[in-house]
Amino acid sequence: MTLNAGVTGYGSVTGSDSAPLLVPQPQALPQWLPLTKEELEVAAGGAGWRRARRYLVLLFWLTWLAMLTTAIAVVVKSPRPVEPPLKWWQKTLFYRLERDVRTEMQGLASGGAEALSEHLQYLRSLGIGALILEGQFEKKASYLSLNGTGERFGPQIDDLMICVKANFKVLLDVCDLDLMGPQNAEKTSNLSATEHYALRFWLEQGVAGFVICDTDAAYSEQTLLGWNDVFKEFSSADNESHINFTLVDTFMRSILPSSQHLLSETEVADAIETHLQTTEDDIWLSWTVGGKASHHLKKLLLVLVMTLPGSPVVWLDEDINQVQNRSLNIGSLHGDPNETSVIHTDEWKKHSASALFTTLSHTRAREEALLFGSFTFLPFNSSNSSLPFRPSPPILAYLRSWGCVHFLVVINIGSKPNALGPAWAGHLPKVGVFVANTGMARLGSTTLDTLELRPHEAILIKLFEAGSYS
Repeated sequence: MTLNAGVTGYGSVTGSDSAPLLVPQPQALPQWLPLTKEELEVAAGGAGWRRARRYLVLLFWLTWLAMLTTAIAVVVKSPRPVEPPLKWWQKTLFYRLERDVRTEMQGLASGGAEALSEHLQYLRSLGIGALILEGQFEKKASYLSLNGTGERFGPQIDDLMICVKANFKVLLDVCDLDLMGPQNAEKTSNLSATEHYALRFWLEQGVAGFVICDTDAAYSEQTLLGWNDVFKEFSSADNESHINFTLVDTFMRSILPSSQHLLSETEVADAIETHLQTTEDDIWLSWTVGGKASHHLKKLLLVLVMTLPGSPVVWLDEDINQVQNRSLNIGSLHGDPNETSVIHTDEWKKHSASALFTTLSHTRAREEALLFGSFTFLPFNSSNSSLPFRPSPPILAYLRSWGCVHFLVVINIGSKPNALGPAWAGHLPKVGVFVANTGMARLGSTTLDTLELRPHEAILIKLFEAGSYS
């Protein structure tokens, strides 16, 4: 048998006896399938998963307890200011009630007592809590002239009782009251007993204190020590003492010097700056305006008195004085067209003045920073101002702080507007909210970088630290 010469491959099979070449089939890739409910229950119930879940829960609670412990430690160990205990005369707003005001009220109404009670309710609504009764005694009067029943002081006692019933603390102004009276040996020997009797008499009527003049030689240290003994007798009889123990509890100081003429803007600025730069931490001050200033500066001075450290002794000008307003109303009821036009023209002015007084008194009553917070004078000069020169009169500013709460008071005494500038007081928070201003025309938030003061304007701003909303 011959071989097939056309076959080139060795061992190739041809013809019908040949078999096809076998190619292996590709293997199918495994497909992921979710666990069924039964398989999931079997896997989750395993010992490994149970141990992992136990550790995760334990780690969560340990982390939570560690954070809570850290927060408590930070709160406990962080320094915080301690609120000092204040006497009533350190928290109260004082008002001088002159005898002429009572006389004027008696002329406006048929019943003087009713008119006085109505006026006291108005003062209470403004936030006033203590009254200094002036003109209760004649100049150079003597305690020795007080008889055993006090009949000589009938009208004064009536006014006093009305004030006490209206829940006011009442102080008697005894400046220039001659304690010695006519000098003779008999009266000098009985002086101490007579003084003590007079003090007991007025304290029994509800008097809470006395205003004396530091220039009066009659009020010597020995005399005040004798007064202190009488005060202690009355304080021991009550559970809550309303009588002061120290010789002199507060010193009343005038911001402006006494003058026969109106002080200029520069003189007012110099007087204010002198007081702001002088700090006395060992005594408690009561601030009053004192000297004469222009009508444009009255609201500015009111903001100053109400925000300085100490107890403010305030006044009511014609814009918020109820007696003055009642006189205008009576004129309008009689058909006086001139008086009626004045009322309508000045209505917005009276409203803003009353709103300013009420806002300042209520803010001071509830803010610790204004009651007993620290005081920091902020000088305004060319080194920390964007202006190339120091304004004349200068812009005055100071800070009242308690903890993280800051109140900024900025005063522009001049007749031209002034801006603080971006470089002024860079350490202060830049954002704040308006609390009060002389025109009561500023509302909402503000930034110190863009603040511009109007002429004769004082602004009270509550500053906020970054991320703080207190």
